[in-house]
Amino acid sequence: MSDAHDSAHAHGKLGFFRSYIWSTNHKVIGKQFLITSLVFLFIAGSLALSLRWQLANPQTPVPIVGKLFFKGGIVQPENFISLTTMHGLMMIFFVVIPILVGAFGNFLIPLHVGTHDMAFPVLNAGSYWAFWGGCVCMILSFFAGGDPAGAGWTMYAPLSVIGMKGGSMSMVLLAVVLVGFSSIMGAVNYLTTILKMRAPGLSMWRLPLTTWAQFITAILQLLATPVLAGAVIMLLCDRMLGTSFFVPGGLSLDSAQGAHVKHSGGSVILWQHVFWFYSHPAVYILVLPAMGMASDLLAVGARKPIFGYKAMVFSIAGIAGLGFIVWAHHMFLSGMKPTLATAFMISTMLIALPSSIKVFNWLGTLWRGSIRFDTPTLNAMSFVAMFIIGGLSGIFMAATPVDIFIHDTYFIVAHFHYVVFGGSIFAVFGAIFFWFPKMFGRMMNPTLGKIHWLLTFVFFNLTFFPMHIIGAGGHMRRISEVAIYNWLLPFQPWNKFITHAAIALGLSQIVFLFNFFWSMGKGKPAPGNPWEANTLEWTLPCPAPEHNYEKIPTVHHGPYEYGVSPEKDWLPQTEESAGKAAH
Repeated sequence: MSDAHDSAHAHGKLGFFRSYIWSTNHKVIGKQFLITSLVFLFIAGSLALSLRWQLANPQTPVPIVGKLFFKGGIVQPENFISLTTMHGLMMIFFVVIPILVGAFGNFLIPLHVGTHDMAFPVLNAGSYWAFWGGCVCMILSFFAGGDPAGAGWTMYAPLSVIGMKGGSMSMVLLAVVLVGFSSIMGAVNYLTTILKMRAPGLSMWRLPLTTWAQFITAILQLLATPVLAGAVIMLLCDRMLGTSFFVPGGLSLDSAQGAHVKHSGGSVILWQHVFWFYSHPAVYILVLPAMGMASDLLAVGARKPIFGYKAMVFSIAGIAGLGFIVWAHHMFLSGMKPTLATAFMISTMLIALPSSIKVFNWLGTLWRGSIRFDTPTLNAMSFVAMFIIGGLSGIFMAATPVDIFIHDTYFIVAHFHYVVFGGSIFAVFGAIFFWFPKMFGRMMNPTLGKIHWLLTFVFFNLTFFPMHIIGAGGHMRRISEVAIYNWLLPFQPWNKFITHAAIALGLSQIVFLFNFFWSMGKGKPAPGNPWEANTLEWTLPCPAPEHNYEKIPTVHHGPYEYGVSPEKDWLPQTEESAGKAAH
C-alpha cells in the first residue's frame, strides 16, 4: 500500500487544494484537527467565561461581547442553560477528543509504527471532513431559531425532545452524530494501521505508550461510539418524526411542528442508559491518550525509560475494560435498586487500582531521574498532579451514599475539570510543545512556554479547587443566580473569586496562542532531535518529510528495552544506523 501511495504522487506536486484542504496525508490531517480544535477551544472558553460572569455579577451586562449575543447584554436564565450545554458539548466533542485522538493520533501513529501513511488515507480525510461538518452544524445551531439548545451536555430526554422548540437543538444533535461518525472512521484507521503496518521488527511490545494509548482508545471508540450515534439518531426521530423511543406516553407538544401529538410511550431512563454506556468510556477517551503522551514526555524529561512499561500497558487496558461496566454510577439518583447500585459502586472503585499503578509508575519514572524542567516535562508533571486530585475526588463519587448528596453540585464540576482540563489539557499543551518541531520544523519559545504553564497551573487551581468547597456545601450547578436560593448567598464571594480566577485563566491562553502561531513562521529552526528523545519519529528530520521514511526502517529494539543513552542503544535502529554501528 505504501508503494501505491508513493506512485500516486510521483507525477508531480499536488496543488493547494489537495495539499492543504482535501489532503490524504496523515500529518496534514492531524494539523487540521489541531487548528480547528484550538479555534473551538477559544469559542468554548468564551462561553464558559460568559456564564461565570453571570454567576459572579447577576443581571450585569457581559463586557465587550454581551450586547452582541444577549438581550441587553445580560445572560438570561435560558441563555445560561444554553451556555452550559454548548460549552460542555464543544469542549468534549470538538476540543479534547479531536486534539487528543484526531490531531495526535493522526500525526503520530504512522511515524511511531514506521510507515508512510495511514492504512486508509481517503477514509482518514473523510473523518476530518465529517468532523468539520459537525463543527459547521454546531455553529449554525446558534442561528437556527427557536429555543436555545439548553438540555445540558447530557441531552437528557424528554427535555431535549419536547422542551426545546425550533431547530437549534436538532442542529446540535446532528453535529454530535457527524462527530461520532468521524470518530468511528478514525478508529478503524488507527487499529488497522497499528496492527497491520508496523515496520519489520516493531512488535506491539516495542510501541511507545502514546501509540498503545491510541490503540486502546480506538477500541473504545469503535465499541462505544456507535451506541451514542444510534441513540442520538433515535432522539432526532423523536423530535422530528414523532417516534417515542425516549418520550413517555400521552399527549405532548411536538418541538418541530408545534402541535400536540400522542406518544405510545418510551423510556427516559433508556436514554440515560445508552448515553452513559458511551459517555463513561468517553471519559477515558478523553484521558487515556493524555496518559500515554504524558508517560513518554516524563520518560524523555527524566532521561529514563518509563518505569514498568508492561504494567502501564495493562493498566491502560484495565481502565478501558472497567470503563464499560460502570456507566450507571451516573444514575444513582434515577431510582435503581440498592443491590444494583452496590454492584456499580464496587466496579467503579476498582478503577482506582489500575489508575494507582499508573501514578506510582510515573513517580517511579521521575525517581532519581536527571529531570530537565523544560515546558513539556512541566506540563506532563502537572498532568500527573491534577489527575491525582481529580481521581481522589472521583472515589468520593463512587460511593452511592456520598454521591446522592453531591450529585449535580459544583463538586462534580470540580472533579470533572480536574480530570479533563487539569489532566488532559495539560498533557495537550506539553505534547504540542514537544511535537511542534516535528510538525512545523521550528521550536516554540521556551520562555513563553514556561510563562504559559505557570499562569495556567496557578489560575486553573484557583478556579476549580474552590468548587470542591462550595459543592460540598450544596451549591448546585446549572443555576444562573444564587439569590434564587437564600441559603446559597454565603457562597457568592466564592463565585466572584472563581470568576476572577477563570478570567485570568482564559487570558493566560493568549500567551499560548501567540507562541503557537508566531512560532510557525518566526520560531527558531528545529534540529532533528531537539529533546534527545527515544522514539522512531525522532530519527527523521524536522519537519517530518511528506512520506515520512524514504525506506521502511527495520527496528531492532524498542525505546524501553535498553539503557538510557539516546546517542547509543536507547534509540530505535534503522537499517542505515545499524550498518554504521557495525562499522
